[in-house]
Amino acid sequence: MSEKLIIFDTTLRDGEQSPGASMTRDEKVRIAKALERLRVDVIEAGFPAASPGDFEGVQAVARTIRDSVVCGLARALDRDIDQAGLALKEARQSRIHTFIATSPIHMQLKLRMSPEEVISHAVKAVKRARQYTDNVEFSPEDAGRSEEDFLCRILEAVIAAGATTLNIPDTVGYSLPEPFGQTIRRLRERIPNADKAIFSVHCHNDLGLAVANSLSAVINGARQVECTINGLGERAGNAALEEVVMAVMTRQDVFPCHTEIDTREIVACSKLVSNITGFPVQPNKAIVGANAFAHESGIHQDGVLKHRETYEIMRAEDVGWSANRMVLGKHSGRNAFKTRMHELRIDFTSEAELNDAFARFKALADKKHEIFDEDLQALISDAAAFEEEGTRLVSLKVCSETGEVPLARVTVRIDQEEMSASASGGGAVDASFKAIEVILKTDAQLLLYSVSNITTGTDAQGEVTVRLEKGGRIVNGQGADTDIVIASAKAYLNAVNKLLLPTTRMHPQVTGEV
Repeated sequence: MSEKLIIFDTTLRDGEQSPGASMTRDEKVRIAKALERLRVDVIEAGFPAASPGDFEGVQAVARTIRDSVVCGLARALDRDIDQAGLALKEARQSRIHTFIATSPIHMQLKLRMSPEEVISHAVKAVKRARQYTDNVEFSPEDAGRSEEDFLCRILEAVIAAGATTLNIPDTVGYSLPEPFGQTIRRLRERIPNADKAIFSVHCHNDLGLAVANSLSAVINGARQVECTINGLGERAGNAALEEVVMAVMTRQDVFPCHTEIDTREIVACSKLVSNITGFPVQPNKAIVGANAFAHESGIHQDGVLKHRETYEIMRAEDVGWSANRMVLGKHSGRNAFKTRMHELRIDFTSEAELNDAFARFKALADKKHEIFDEDLQALISDAAAFEEEGTRLVSLKVCSETGEVPLARVTVRIDQEEMSASASGGGAVDASFKAIEVILKTDAQLLLYSVSNITTGTDAQGEVTVRLEKGGRIVNGQGADTDIVIASAKAYLNAVNKLLLPTTRMHPQVTGEV
């Protein structure tokens, strides 16, 4: 039998570092459950020392997940490692992932340490992590620009200290597939005790090569890949889990390993992450994009109709796409609604929660004739965001006429108090945003306004993503409605509510006192 390739998902940690992609504790748990259904081997739930919210998020995931290993990230600092150990205390299976920079530029300019000091701190961190779990991962940050001889020294030392996984990150997305794969091969050959640890890779996508670099490493002996759903992550993102998994599965003639991922859960997990983070999936995205299995060319259509394998190397059903997506309408009953939601892996914790969701479904069904799975998923995400908001949209009236300046009147509820304001603008959406600003006075800068249709048809729900920035902090907001102006106002308020939340979250690569 071929060897197992461990899939380490870092959507909840590195994926959350995408500007505006921060998740609440409950959102992290929802995604973690989806990853568990996907049969991900390791779920990196966050960076416990970053903030109380991050700690609580990791702790909640650790309490919930039973089949996957739950991992917490920690810098090579005593406090970080202790916080990770405490957050993971209730996990059935836990891992602590600690790291320190090893490239000359990082050691000299960021850490201000000598190579010997860096090795000493790495060894100390691994030994401290072993006090909490025997599953310890070590990463030499910026390994892609580190000197190979030094990598051999520090990796040999941390294996001797008890590290069971060695992760080689291409932190800045600088590597190319062939030399990166050869680096993995040489490290495995040169380090005397390399057989006592699993080699892993974590590749960023700055040059669009994250998946290619990861797969090259697998061919050269890496047996863990760190990746994210939809390739989410800071800057250009990370290696996309769905692409890595399906490449290994499809090309078993090349890869001497296999994964245990339940690929039928890929699309559902992708949609959930997209809904929660507000990062839409581009239509031509491999595996999970809306056009991934679409054929428009006549030649392609003819070939697929005659024999699917002529132009399809995978089956859409194998990754979770379904040809029969439209199942409900305004005459559908409560039980049919509950059953379909369960099939979509959406379960309710109480009758009250089910009743509220069903009422929202009925209201939506009165607006549009056919309800698709995507509508149901957006309905739940929109409801979850609404429940957590202190500032809510009560009403919106817009007057827009050819040759006249659009005017919007907005009423919002702030806690228990309702406030109204009017404003004009360049269009209905602009006027609505300006009216909201008259009330809330956030002075936030609008960085992104994006609209996409959730399903087809002129009565389709529109899904709006808004990105706001204030004082260096960036947040995303999402809203969905059959009326695009209302969806826009919901999205803007969703983003504003996130801006109003206090945060002391640190970036994992910010170095503290060692």
